[in-house]
Amino acid sequence: MSWFESFVLGLVQGLTEFLPISSSAHLRLTAAFAGWHDPGAAFTAITQIGTEAAVLIYFRQDIARILSSWFRSLTDRSMRSDHDAQMGWLVIVGSIPIGVLGLTLKDQIEGPFRDLRLIATTLIVMGIVLGIADRLAARDETGGRHRVVKERKTLKDLGVRDGLIYGFCQAMALIPGVSRSGATISGGLLMGYTRESAARYSFLLAIPAVLASGAYELKDVGEGHVSWGPTIFATLVAFVVGYAVIAWFMKFITTKSFMPFVIYRILLGILIFALVWSGALSPHAGESAG
Repeated sequence: MSWFESFVLGLVQGLTEFLPISSSAHLRLTAAFAGWHDPGAAFTAITQIGTEAAVLIYFRQDIARILSSWFRSLTDRSMRSDHDAQMGWLVIVGSIPIGVLGLTLKDQIEGPFRDLRLIATTLIVMGIVLGIADRLAARDETGGRHRVVKERKTLKDLGVRDGLIYGFCQAMALIPGVSRSGATISGGLLMGYTRESAARYSFLLAIPAVLASGAYELKDVGEGHVSWGPTIFATLVAFVVGYAVIAWFMKFITTKSFMPFVIYRILLGILIFALVWSGALSPHAGESAG
C-alpha cells in the first residue's frame, strides 16, 4: 500500500465511520473502484481505532462520568442505581453479541462478507430499514393530521433488553455495507428512542468493540501488502477527519432527517449491482491481490 492510498483510505474512514453509510463498505469500494488491493479487515479494524479516538475525546466528559460511577458501583451498593453506573453495565452487555459473533464469524468477515454483491444488498436493505425508522421517528416528533406528538425514550429509559437489542444491531455491522451507526441508530429509533439518544448510545457502545477489534487485528499488520507505516498514517488521518465529522453529525441529527443517507445508500447499492452485472466491476475486485 502506498502512502497516497493510505491517505485516501484514512480520509474515507474518517468521513464515513459516524455516518450511517458503512465505513467498511466504503473502504472496500474505494479500493475496488481505484483498482487497488482490498485493504482487508485488519486495516479496516485498525483505522477505526483512529475514529474511535475521536469518540473518546468528543464524549470525554460522558465517558469519564460513566467510568467513575461504574468503578464506584463495584464496591458501593448505593451507586448501583446511579444512571451512569448502569450505563457502564449496559455498554458491557451490549458489547457481548459483537464480541461473540466477531470471533465466530472471523473467516467469513475476512472472506465471503467482502463480496461486492453482498455489500450492495446490505446497503440497499439497511437503507430501507433506516428510512422506515426515520419516518416513524419523524411522525412521533411532529405528530400530524389526527395525531399528537408522541414522547420518545431517552437513555434514562434504557434497560438490559434494549441494550442487548442494540448490541445485536451493532453485530450486524460485521457485514460491510450494514453500518455500525446505521444499524444501531435504526434499532434505537424502531425501539422508540430519540435520534440524539440513539446516536449517543451507538457511539458509546462502539468504543469497546472497536478498540478490542483493532487490538486483535494488530497481529496481522505487515502481512500481505499492508505495512505498519501506511496503516498508522491512515489511522491518524481518520482521527482528525473523524473528529470533525462526529461534531457535525451530532448537531445534524437534532434537526435533520436521515433521508439523504437513505437515498445515498440505495443509489450506491444499485450502482454497484449495475457495474457488477455489466461486467465493469468484479464482485471480488482486489481480493486475490489483497
